[in-house]
Amino acid sequence: MKALAVESVWKYYGDYPALRNIAFDVEAGQCVALLGRNGAGKTTLLRILGGLSRPSKGGVRLFEREHSDRSSRALTGIIGHGIAVYDELSAYENLKLFAELYALENPHKAAMEWLERTALDRVKDSLVREFSRGMRQRLAVARAFLHHPKLLLLDEPFTSLDDRAIALLQSLLRDSLAEGGTVIMSTHQLREAMELASHVVLLNRGGMAHSGERTAEMLADTGWLYRNYGDA
Repeated sequence: MKALAVESVWKYYGDYPALRNIAFDVEAGQCVALLGRNGAGKTTLLRILGGLSRPSKGGVRLFEREHSDRSSRALTGIIGHGIAVYDELSAYENLKLFAELYALENPHKAAMEWLERTALDRVKDSLVREFSRGMRQRLAVARAFLHHPKLLLLDEPFTSLDDRAIALLQSLLRDSLAEGGTVIMSTHQLREAMELASHVVLLNRGGMAHSGERTAEMLADTGWLYRNYGDA
């Protein structure tokens, strides 16, 4: 089953094309490393895929449905630069609120499970504004996985995580993929990305430089992709 179809997407800011005719498909169960140098358009594309921004031209389909379909968007989990948690709520209150928004059967149980899995259970009643950036990032990970989404969109997910938290996130992503989930991950940490990725999309100056399966060369040498396609 096709999890995602990106159909000739353009995004303009004024007259500037931040994205130029982006088109690729992602099958369910694939993990796509979305790569490119700073300013290539990765975050802009992820925001469109997550329904946080609209393309100027073209469109996106999730699980064979129009992107505006609420049922398809409810199948998505997002970790981005602007960590979407509420500073004036506790960690527990944040997760319970999101569990209720996703209409989970037992919001309390779901919140407690993910607080424990992300090692935040000891600070569950502390306000998020008191958290370090790493703790906030772990809470954002919990929020993204809370409702067992079929599609995960990750923008620099390893930022501010220590080695233990990185290992946890990699384990959660592998579990999701093993259960048939789909992952699109933008990161500058190429080693972590290549170890997980089945496919690669490389953006260059807002355009498509490369799209295809992750190869042994890419895994063995993280600079290989940029040397061969980075200036395309």
